[in-house]
Amino acid sequence: MDSSSGHGKLVRDRIPQIIREDGAEPVTYTAGREEYRSRLRDKLGEEVAEFLEADEKSAPEELADVLEVVRALAADLGVTSDQLEKIRETKAGERGGFADRIVWTGNR
Repeated sequence: MDSSSGHGKLVRDRIPQIIREDGAEPVTYTAGREEYRSRLRDKLGEEVAEFLEADEKSAPEELADVLEVVRALAADLGVTSDQLEKIRETKAGERGGFADRIVWTGNR
């Protein structure tokens, strides 16, 4: 974690402890609500980009990182993982999922 960028970045909760265990002293602060929300959105883009660049071997781990950020975003909106899953299920029930690999090219 390089602090020379000056802006910092949102990291997982245990990262400061891991840095300490590696013999360094992290410089951190707790983001306010608006900054947290903004940094979570940035983190989502970062994690999605990492997933898109991943090979088949590392893709599941990168996708799990995306899911972790999605869950944090949901929690910030006051939505639990169970509620988010219910919303997903309802939408899938109404509109379907993506399992059939259908590509729409327009209407006649």
